Amino acid sequence: MAIPVPSRQLFINGDWTEPLLKKRIPIINPSTEEIIGDIPAATAEDVDVAVEAARSALTRNKGKDWATASGAVRAKYLRAIAAKIKERKPELAKLETVDCGKPLKESEADMDDVISCFEYYADLAEGLDAKQKAPISLPLKAFKSYVIKEPIGVVGLIVPWNYPLLMAIWKVAPALAAGCAAILKPSELASATCLELGEVCREVDLPAGVLNILPGLGSEAGAPLASHPHVDKIAFTGSTRTAIKIMTAAAQRVKPVTLELGGKGPIVVFEDCDIDKAVEWTIFGCFYTNGQICSATSRLILHESIAAEFLDKLVKWSENIKISDPLEEGCKLGPIVSKGQYENVMKFISNAKSEGATILYGGNRPKHLEKGYYVEPTIITDVNTSMQIWREEVFGPVLCVKTFTTEDEAIELANDTHYGLGGAVVSKDLERCDRVSKALQLGAVWVNCSQPCFCQAPFGGVKWSGFGRELGEWGLENYLIVKQVTEYVSDEQWGWYEPPKQ
Repeated sequence: MAIPVPSRQLFINGDWTEPLLKKRIPIINPSTEEIIGDIPAATAEDVDVAVEAARSALTRNKGKDWATASGAVRAKYLRAIAAKIKERKPELAKLETVDCGKPLKESEADMDDVISCFEYYADLAEGLDAKQKAPISLPLKAFKSYVIKEPIGVVGLIVPWNYPLLMAIWKVAPALAAGCAAILKPSELASATCLELGEVCREVDLPAGVLNILPGLGSEAGAPLASHPHVDKIAFTGSTRTAIKIMTAAAQRVKPVTLELGGKGPIVVFEDCDIDKAVEWTIFGCFYTNGQICSATSRLILHESIAAEFLDKLVKWSENIKISDPLEEGCKLGPIVSKGQYENVMKFISNAKSEGATILYGGNRPKHLEKGYYVEPTIITDVNTSMQIWREEVFGPVLCVKTFTTEDEAIELANDTHYGLGGAVVSKDLERCDRVSKALQLGAVWVNCSQPCFCQAPFGGVKWSGFGRELGEWGLENYLIVKQVTEYVSDEQWGWYEPPKQ
């Protein structure tokens, strides 16, 4: 089934704009390895134009069109965007699937989350109005003080390819709710649905320049955006390596950044678990989205007393996963996003074997699929903590396994990583779950499950997994400045200095 891929330009100042250097990048369907279209490729020259458009959007009509408009006004636009995406959900989900390879059912769920996220931040935008001029209690009656929350300004939003539109909206929705103007830089590997967001913005008459969308290579579009002198903040989701470059560029202008980076999450499974439930959550936590999740619980830390039974069931459940064209009914594992990423995943598996680990299941291209960047769900045992497969993020459907005896040993293994994004603990003993949750060095802990995500709850990491939080009220605060206003209200002279003599 051929899915039409719209041919778009850059979205700048409310309209489609050809890249100044006229560069384009092919779109390759990862399930067929065929070119199905192309996207515009922005460069530093286009970033300059987009930043100017964003700054104009904030100052137009003395800010009344957007930055200083009421939250209720901005909420109307967010809800209108949500409604348009709901209308186009089937088309957008299919476009997402052919662009990045995730199963269609997952893409449909992502579109539902996109809609919910816009609606949620519309509510928070309205709520901002009531919070303005919130009074501060002071010890001196001669003063009164209050707080104003203002948009931080022009923000650069750089997002990855594993959840192309959803990861973008995690940033776009709160940024717009706060009254910022944004430049969105989607991944060159998956930009199609982000560009369609531009068309949605046109249809709802979002004020020109409030949202600009610039696909392109990281070195040609992302780097100039991060270092631009007139961008007030950068929010980035991606690799730790790239984050270091972004922080370095932002530091030159003391520019705030929010970073949501990689992970090597643990799922700690105790001996008293419901094994079938735990097996399914283990698979879901690592193999969902074709294993391409920054918070993937890709290190199974398993109590030794149940290891044999658990691993036997883990293999049987993995054998039952349907690997196919992601548009096919029932597909639960599609292709890796690109040839380069496919080769990277296969190299991880090869290195694990050469270091002495055992490939318990998978590790190859599925025999029934001759084309496409497919990798079987892979389970690796006989792992030690010095191995690459234990220490580094794979970003593919690869699970490594290590057993433990005591709770303290399990916690030590779970925390044995530079990363700290998400992790899970599985046990019927909820007091133990609580102890372990507190001990894990992570931004998110899931109890008796893995990977649930709600736009109301904060998401972000510690250690090499970044800092700052997205989603929830915390996500909105990322894009706001808190301004203190304090007034002297006494009728009396302040009286600090001696008055001049008459």
